[in-house]
Amino acid sequence: MTHPPRPTTPVVARTRAELVPARQALGDGDVAVVMTMGALHEGHARLIRTARQQAQHVIVSIFLNPLQFAPKEDLSKYPRTFDADMAICQEEGVDLVFAPTPDVVYPDGDPGVRIAAGPLGDVLEGQSRPGHFDGMLTVVAKLIHLTGGDRFYFGQKDAQQLLLIRRMVRDLDLPAGVVSVPTVREGDGLAMSSRNTYLSESDREVALCLSQALRAGAERAEEGPSAIRRAAREVLVHEPLALVDYLVLVHPETLEDVPEWYKGEALLAVAARVGTTRLIDNTPVLVGPGGGAREVFTPGPART
Repeated sequence: MTHPPRPTTPVVARTRAELVPARQALGDGDVAVVMTMGALHEGHARLIRTARQQAQHVIVSIFLNPLQFAPKEDLSKYPRTFDADMAICQEEGVDLVFAPTPDVVYPDGDPGVRIAAGPLGDVLEGQSRPGHFDGMLTVVAKLIHLTGGDRFYFGQKDAQQLLLIRRMVRDLDLPAGVVSVPTVREGDGLAMSSRNTYLSESDREVALCLSQALRAGAERAEEGPSAIRRAAREVLVHEPLALVDYLVLVHPETLEDVPEWYKGEALLAVAARVGTTRLIDNTPVLVGPGGGAREVFTPGPART
């Protein structure tokens, strides 16, 4: 069922005391939640728009979670654009915006108990950003409980994050449906990200090699894993200014490299540093006959 946007200004709750009555006013059932760290762009707008089309009410959280930043990552430089974020929320028909400060989410300071991502959080992004996924899952679990939503919408661009959230919900029996939304790209193919604002004009041209590599790999999907990896790698080696962290073709639930005989859905993912900015991108791929790029993975019993 499609629910058209409402032109009213969203209610803003900044504390738990403000959130409780604002959430109660939405009633029970059919409430969608989009979690963000602010600096909203068209990718976030697509998440909100999808949620708006599928649910009666939409809540957006805007919270720059300090637990997701390692000591070497500069939290202070992350863009803060609350007024612009609110404009997007209003345009997309958001009912309620929860915009707490860290002392609201973590009233006792850094939490003594956190959710551990486990082995799936130690590879790929987790290897480059130790502790990042523990901090992410901890705040996602808290926001699931605080917002009381029915369905929670996340972008396919953050594929490992999406996998870990699904796994947490399943393993801990959290009352939440997880919905994946396709990656939103600029006209030239660059995946939308708040970090794109850090790119200089020349850096942005270099950054295009990530999406080009994914596209080249996906085009060889019918030929098997080796062909996919080879085609993607060939694009990256011709762009020496992109310092590649990883390029992998892995199983979408185990994140283990798929073998040469593999047929089925796989995740083709890349991470690289362009200038001073670290970027990630990915595409779901069907490997084997009739294969190619997909927008999201096929829903199934293992992907609630």
